[in-house]
Amino acid sequence: MRYKNLSEMFHSTCKQYPDKVGMMYKEGGEYKSILFKDIQKNVDSIAAGLATLGVKKGDKVVLLSENRYEWAFCDFAILTNGGVTVPIYPTLLAPHIKFITNNSDAKVVIVSNAHQFSKIKEIENELPQVEKFVIIDPENVEHEKLITLSDLQRQGEEFLQKNPDFIEKSIQQIEPGDLATIIYTSGTTGEPKGVMLTHSNFLSNIEGSLRAIPIEASDTFLSFLPLSHVFERMVGHFLANYVGATVAYAESIETVPENLLEVRPTLMASVPRFFEKVYARVMESLEAGSALKKKLFLWAVGVGKEALKYKMKGQPIPGGMFRFKYRLADKLVFSKLKERVGGRIKFFVSGGAPLSKEIGEFFSSADLLILEGYGLTETSPVITVNRLNKFKFGTVGLPLDNVEVKIAEDGEILTRGPHVMQGYYKNEAATKEAIDEDGWFHTGDIGIIDEDGFLAITDRKKNIIVTAGGKNVAPQPIENLLITSQYIEQAVVIGDKRKFCSALIVPNMDALKKFAQERGIQYQSTQELFQHPDVQKLYQQEIDAVSKDLARYERIKKFALIEEPFTIESGELTPTLKVKRRIVEERYKDIIDKMYEEAEEVSA
Repeated sequence: MRYKNLSEMFHSTCKQYPDKVGMMYKEGGEYKSILFKDIQKNVDSIAAGLATLGVKKGDKVVLLSENRYEWAFCDFAILTNGGVTVPIYPTLLAPHIKFITNNSDAKVVIVSNAHQFSKIKEIENELPQVEKFVIIDPENVEHEKLITLSDLQRQGEEFLQKNPDFIEKSIQQIEPGDLATIIYTSGTTGEPKGVMLTHSNFLSNIEGSLRAIPIEASDTFLSFLPLSHVFERMVGHFLANYVGATVAYAESIETVPENLLEVRPTLMASVPRFFEKVYARVMESLEAGSALKKKLFLWAVGVGKEALKYKMKGQPIPGGMFRFKYRLADKLVFSKLKERVGGRIKFFVSGGAPLSKEIGEFFSSADLLILEGYGLTETSPVITVNRLNKFKFGTVGLPLDNVEVKIAEDGEILTRGPHVMQGYYKNEAATKEAIDEDGWFHTGDIGIIDEDGFLAITDRKKNIIVTAGGKNVAPQPIENLLITSQYIEQAVVIGDKRKFCSALIVPNMDALKKFAQERGIQYQSTQELFQHPDVQKLYQQEIDAVSKDLARYERIKKFALIEEPFTIESGELTPTLKVKRRIVEERYKDIIDKMYEEAEEVSA
């Protein structure tokens, strides 16, 4: 590997490109730039500031913040100090934050603003090992253990004046196998597990990824996926820094379409949900357009798909009449679509959840290639990725050249190599279950490797739901919460590859009939009772009440009441009364599809 640790990588890039723009952020209605030399100065002062708080090599520091340039500053500073970054999603609530902070043995907690600090205040008496809180935006927040980031930097600058060789010495003592981060990910039980990733885990994955997809210092990333997630942290943070590319931070997920036009990035990592939204908008405008516009569009897409056949083989587009048609299609149709994403995109990288083959083909036929990849938090994360000159839709590409992949007898995808995590923090049993004696990590996913070596994910071994937005949701704990309601007998959470979670609910009919009697609700059939506005309102209130401590992406947005209970006899339950999810989803497919169609109509 080129570098010994991530901090050496960071400082090398800053010294190589001191006067180049390293980061961009929006303030006062316009994007502003930060040069690499100024990024380094800020990172070093924060690293030294953390040292004044007693943070030393191996100490854990929680980072609870939205995406912003200070997030990147703090992460590189923690790493420079020899510390271990513990990122927490800013959408998580106090109970989750408490578990992660305590389980990770964090010494310092960095928060972005008053809103995030209010969650900390709820649980501050239950965080015995935390010695100091750091806040990025002070906003008149006061607390005896709290220091602002700017004050921390001032302390760091004073410390560096007295200890000018601190940064260099600190970087030199960090070994490749030292821990860089602990990222908490929910398992099937819903109990978060702390994935331990080292400096060499990330560096090997960066170098393997760069040999697969060309990224250069001249590139500009638009970063909008949560940096707390390993996918964005790897691609739009570490990998971008390795090559000296510019990272522009989107204001929020909602402003991505606007920010694309302002930043005009050349690259962007995304989850399928973004592409689904753009695709839906294109289709809507097509439906609203004239017959001629529709005909022209479909002709152009046809030409684009024909051109794709050559691109997929790494061959040039033929000359003559076909090239003329392709250029015309580009000028009349594709160029307009490309302008919607800034006009400079070389390619997108998609991960976190499966991408629809149809959507992948559509974008790529319009000369907006989406390179779909596959990985997990436990694998730093990239295992496979499609290449610019070698890609297949409906697959997640070829393994990186420093990664091994094989399919077990039961169809599970196994992987081995320098990208595999050190283990789960303070959870040896889970580590042994995940990584076998030969070093193979068991992904929990079912897949096949085709004759050309491309990996396709065919199924999930476990029941973890992965939403269209790439969020992992453990359904059982949510179902267990739902059935705590006196009005709910059974519940099954749905949401895999969907935009949100929904639930099939079997009511407790005795309790529901009593409720109807007390309210004077008249009904001729059970279905009529289920559809009564007061009953719908009751179940919505019950769901909301038990969901208050869930993360936003875990909450149930739609539900359907069903009459027949799940039973062993009907084949919907195992002998130990576990739900056979696939059977339930197949049996109630029409009801499930209707829930999501209704939601689409409401949002349209």
